[in-house]
Amino acid sequence: MKKAIFRSLAVLIIIGLSISFGLIYTRMYERYEYKSYPCGFEEIVTKYSEKYGVPSIIVYSIIKTESDFQSNAVSSANAVGLMQITSDTCDWVAMKLGEKSEFALMYDPETNIRYGTYLISYLKLEYGNWDTAFAAYNAGLGRINSWLEDERYSDGNGVLKEIPIDETRAYVEKINETWKIYKRLYPELDN
Repeated sequence: MKKAIFRSLAVLIIIGLSISFGLIYTRMYERYEYKSYPCGFEEIVTKYSEKYGVPSIIVYSIIKTESDFQSNAVSSANAVGLMQITSDTCDWVAMKLGEKSEFALMYDPETNIRYGTYLISYLKLEYGNWDTAFAAYNAGLGRINSWLEDERYSDGNGVLKEIPIDETRAYVEKINETWKIYKRLYPELDN
């Protein structure tokens, strides 16, 4: 009788400990996720998301993917800042905005987010869907336009059915994965 009670008690203790460890692990993992997928530069992101009609969750997904929120990031292609703007892109966006191009300002978070958000807004309006806009953000309008004219890559209705460059295909997949995580963590931002 004592053995049965002892076994039952041992099982209950093991179950209790398992549940406790599970809850602790879950809380720690949630904290890790929120820390890994932050909403940095919130005031700036909100300002330009609203101005250019881009959900802030998209801007956060691009920043996370491009620079991991490092405003001094520089890529191998010499793209700089939070949203990784190249010199040519800086010139193009400045021209579209009627401004003088100053590439050094791409290290400034506000200027970088303004230019990057304007660009993704323009691309979404130009192509009508996020995946093609993301591909253009990575590969450039010239490449995307040529792919859209090629029946091997386009569905004929302005949507890429295949992305022929591995880096760009992986980039679009990464943005979408990041976007899904942000949607789960911050559903209120998916507006």
